[in-house]
Amino acid sequence: MILGIAGQNGRLLTEFLLQKNYRVVGFGWKDSIESSETLRPFRNRIAVCYGDLREPESVAAAIGEHPVDEIYNFAAQSQPGLSWQSPVETAEVNAIGAHRLFETVRRLRPQARVFQASSSEMFGAASETPQREITPFRPVNPYAVAKTYAHQTAGVYRAYHGRYIACGILYNHESRYRDMAFLSQKVTYGAVCAKLGVRNSSLTEHAEPMVKDGKLSLGNLEATRDWGYAGDYVQAMWLILQQPQPDDFVIGTGVSRSVRELCETAYGIVGLDWREHVVEDPRLVRPAETTASVADAGKARKVLGWQPLTSFKDMLADMVAAHMERLHQR
Repeated sequence: MILGIAGQNGRLLTEFLLQKNYRVVGFGWKDSIESSETLRPFRNRIAVCYGDLREPESVAAAIGEHPVDEIYNFAAQSQPGLSWQSPVETAEVNAIGAHRLFETVRRLRPQARVFQASSSEMFGAASETPQREITPFRPVNPYAVAKTYAHQTAGVYRAYHGRYIACGILYNHESRYRDMAFLSQKVTYGAVCAKLGVRNSSLTEHAEPMVKDGKLSLGNLEATRDWGYAGDYVQAMWLILQQPQPDDFVIGTGVSRSVRELCETAYGIVGLDWREHVVEDPRLVRPAETTASVADAGKARKVLGWQPLTSFKDMLADMVAAHMERLHQR
């Protein structure tokens, strides 16, 4: 069962598991699942349950109806920036919703293995760089606080209830299926608009075109992140649930890059100088920024035999190609 199946990770994991002849059950909002273009190729091969982690009856009904062996929890308000605008809703879904899932599994399907999608944002103002599984959590935004609650609750259920709940502490992972609210999609979309001469885009942010007068507006260009390809990361998620004992694993590339480098690479793919097409907008700067975000995924390499295979540039090139296809179709 994949909770939050309509999102990027849900789509990629669905494809991955179907290739391994899994029976896949998707859980999520009806509107999200029904309107998902990315899930369309798999709809006749999966079962779906409509619900919300904030509605305990829908979670219990889905797990009670489908005796699944593995459960992957991607259901979340997934944007750290948006969590400042909706902190309570973020906590209800990301923290209490995950807790509700763990308790429902404990009661109705105790033998199931659960994967909890934790976040590198939990490290926040990190005390060390790179970050490991034992690096203390110091969250600096409501999203990270909620994810930390869920992560530590998973540990409690593992230690005191004997449940198989494993966590992947995931660094930024991107693909052509990423929601447009995320930075990687904005930048690759902006690069394609610049290449095609789109002066004002149909996509909006803050009630304005995302690309306005030929310019893409971004926040802090010096902020750094560890960006990897989501297709590689879903393999790590699956490997985590195949281990004899549940555990926590940091999943990332080990390379930290700035927003400036992200822009340089994406616009370079289309043969343009990003400095001619990107402007800084103070409205898009987070109230609090994390310190240098970079993974030490040594444990995943050693225990899981996992390592990222897709380069930063190849990942962005595929995202650029996807935007090019969409804009040419309009």
